[in-house]
Amino acid sequence: MVLADTSVWIDYFRGVESRQTALLDSLLDKERIATGDLIITELMQGFRTRNQISAGLQIINRLEYFDLAGKEIAFKAADNYRKLRNRGITIRKTIDTIIGTFCIERGFKLLHNDRDFDPMVKHLGLTVA
Repeated sequence: MVLADTSVWIDYFRGVESRQTALLDSLLDKERIATGDLIITELMQGFRTRNQISAGLQIINRLEYFDLAGKEIAFKAADNYRKLRNRGITIRKTIDTIIGTFCIERGFKLLHNDRDFDPMVKHLGLTVA
């Protein structure tokens, strides 16, 4: 299963053409796409009009929903953050550490456009779409 990060959804809704948005567009009708509480929160915060909210909800409600955090993932995300910090790498956003850890633990591929995930691929085994 593929989890699409907020970074890709923002570009998708803005009409940005990229490898990630093209892949997301092609996967929407063919694959199971996952989303979760943290991604929905970040995405919905960016919508400014009722039309944007409506368009976002139409797509979000078609996706498979997961709670991304929770106690187990919280502990593992903190551990992953420390592992990377011990290598001299600091992830800028806690939410990205949680999202990356969720994908690692669940075996999901992450579709993203955010450099914070690159060290997780290299050092923690995160798989990307």
